[in-house]
Amino acid sequence: MAYRKGQSGGLSPATRITQEIIARLEAGTKPWIKPWRGVPVSRPLRACGIPYRGMNVFWLWMVADMCGYASPFWMTYNQAQSLGAQVRKGEKSTIAIFYKSYTKEVEAPDTGEKTDEARRVLKAYPVFNADQVEGLPERFHPAATLELVEPEGREAELDAFFAAIPVNLRHQGCEAYYEPTADRVTMPPVSLFGGFDHYYATLAHELSHWTGHASRLGRDLKNRFGTSAYAAEELVALSGQSAPCLTLH
Repeated sequence: MAYRKGQSGGLSPATRITQEIIARLEAGTKPWIKPWRGVPVSRPLRACGIPYRGMNVFWLWMVADMCGYASPFWMTYNQAQSLGAQVRKGEKSTIAIFYKSYTKEVEAPDTGEKTDEARRVLKAYPVFNADQVEGLPERFHPAATLELVEPEGREAELDAFFAAIPVNLRHQGCEAYYEPTADRVTMPPVSLFGGFDHYYATLAHELSHWTGHASRLGRDLKNRFGTSAYAAEELVALSGQSAPCLTLH
């Protein structure tokens, strides 16, 4: 549960993937402490339905987990448009990778003989998950296989409290986070929580980050994980996490 910055660009595919993996390890993400269930993860698929292979499988799985995407489909901007759909405003692309083969003439240091040597270079292109695209055919959003169970503990007062907050809120995937750039809070669907007490506490935490936007309280939300500013922001959100319950009970 945190706030999320936009993905950085300008890096080589190998460097970008390596940095993201290291960041996940340093963050020490512990899925067993989340107060909600995860969503099933399918093998990443191209827009045409062909499964990705190699490093793309691991990489797109990781991106889907970080961003809470439930759809297994990934596509380019042009592919989305060719399907009569449109990438949602403010959405950020990730990368899919491929190897480009070429030959280079090399000279043997001992004999001076010239030969053609086959080489491969890692390339990348931008893709979006189907959950980031509006207007796609229904087949790009497979039905969830989890049993949807309404958790216990719903309270009308807390529903009214949160409904009165003018936040851009969406329920998607299995991650809870606030995005300062998009000024948006993402929450897992209520049905993934074991009880409404956990749902309300998680929502209050993310809304505490939401209050720090430049148009509201103007806190520093551009800091990086591991800095004192990041830690201070998390303490602000933790202190606000139980505020609604304390106010109403």
